Amino acid sequence: MFIRDNDAKSAPETDPSDSLPAAVVAPPSRFTFSIVWVIPLVAALIGAWLAWKAISEKGPVVTLVFKSAEGLEPGKTTIKYRDVEVGKVTDVALSSDRSSVIVTAEMRNGTEDWLVKDTRFWIVRPRVVAGNISGLGTLLSGSYIGMDVGSSAEREYQFQGLDVPPILTSDLQGKRFVLKGEDLGSLDVGSPIYFRHIAVGKVLGFEMDPAGTGVTLQVFVETPYDRFVVGDTRFWHASGLDLTLDANGIKLDTESLMTIMLGGIAFSIPPDSGVAKPAPEDSTFPLFANRAAAFAPPKSEPRNMVLYFDETIRGLSVGAPLDFRGLPAGEVTGIRGEWDARNHRFRIAVDVGLRWSGMIRNRAGESVATTREAVQGQLSRMVERGLRAQLRTGNLISGQLYVALDFFPAAPSAHLDWTREPPELPTMPGTLQSLSESAENIVKKLDKLPLDQVVADLRQTMSSLNRTLQSVERLASSLDRELVPEMKTTMSDARRTLGEAQKTLAGDGPLQHDVRDALNEVSRAAQSLRVMLDYLERHPESLIMGKEK
Repeated sequence: MFIRDNDAKSAPETDPSDSLPAAVVAPPSRFTFSIVWVIPLVAALIGAWLAWKAISEKGPVVTLVFKSAEGLEPGKTTIKYRDVEVGKVTDVALSSDRSSVIVTAEMRNGTEDWLVKDTRFWIVRPRVVAGNISGLGTLLSGSYIGMDVGSSAEREYQFQGLDVPPILTSDLQGKRFVLKGEDLGSLDVGSPIYFRHIAVGKVLGFEMDPAGTGVTLQVFVETPYDRFVVGDTRFWHASGLDLTLDANGIKLDTESLMTIMLGGIAFSIPPDSGVAKPAPEDSTFPLFANRAAAFAPPKSEPRNMVLYFDETIRGLSVGAPLDFRGLPAGEVTGIRGEWDARNHRFRIAVDVGLRWSGMIRNRAGESVATTREAVQGQLSRMVERGLRAQLRTGNLISGQLYVALDFFPAAPSAHLDWTREPPELPTMPGTLQSLSESAENIVKKLDKLPLDQVVADLRQTMSSLNRTLQSVERLASSLDRELVPEMKTTMSDARRTLGEAQKTLAGDGPLQHDVRDALNEVSRAAQSLRVMLDYLERHPESLIMGKEK
């Protein structure tokens, strides 16, 4: 290599004896490459490659809005889908109005297709909801953001985070149904749904009806159990305990221990439904209070009637049963006081809804009264034969009453006036009232008796009886002193007489010998008489002419 110096001057003159070569000026080169530039060039290429890789692998950025940032840390909190990390939180800040928290997160490359309109995000932390404990792993690893990918085709990069984890994820197969009930009971979002004691679904949500008359629940039944939900499927509250006391003993029924505390819903198919097609999604079903109500036979339209009682109705409440000899026949719908201006008395009016149609059947199982006219005719005939309503005690411990329909042959005659609305069904005093009236009548009759005179006569009778007993006692004493010795003597004489008679009647006694002789003589006399009669029969003329010689 040569070192050139364009500004160098000519070398000074030297001694001729100097042997060093003289410098020769080289012409300047157009381009010269130095190995020193290799290192920065390689560094630049690596930097460009890293920048291109970082840009090409960078995922989309999403914005999540939550009510609270509890447990979230920028650079540490991850976003997971099916427990796989798919993103990381890069920034956490408050909104301009300080009502929410804005979380900025960077997703992994390749997740663009997951960011659609119905994708959901929520913060996973330890929770206890409807008896289910979730997020316990975050006690050690810290909270993270859960993700559920939607199925929409519309892209979205800003999402409203959920306050609680979703009950269902998009990959869970099944059907949604609607239940309508009178009240919510102990149900909540996430409460389990049971089929034959197997958890097969959950409650998704609930809302009150606009009129405030009931609640509407959205439920989900998983596959393959959703095929057991048919048109005749019955749903009922499975919360708490179902205690039944009947002739077979005490029966306790519950779906699970969890439903006792947190509630649940059970469903089943009636045994006589046969093979039916599965119900379509979003079908509506009634929600019954218990299993007995779910499988009870359908009730007929009630016939409003009124009962009048002159006794106390303490223990009778609205909703109390009305039965006919143990058969459910309706319920009490109202209780009120009423003044009878005609008779100037106060009565208790009890309104009842009588469900008589279809209750009584013949041997073939056919109802004997289905139409309104048939029911009226049957009730009129039964009232004429003594059908009456009566208050009876249904529970001796609580004192609750119910209305019973029964026949009373000795009841005063009555008839139903169907032109009156509502018709009045005749009544009879209750059992306790009848006993009270009987006891009162007995007391009144006892008050009318001349008890003082009766007591005086009784005392006189007792005195006479006492004197009679004293006389009998004196007579017995006299008999013991006077009659007993004479009776002893008489008995001795009788014994001697009997002894002599036995000797006389003995087989070898003289009496027996004399009797035998007398009987022999009588036998001979009878034989002679027989001979004479035989001769006279043959010779009757001998009575006049005598016996021939």
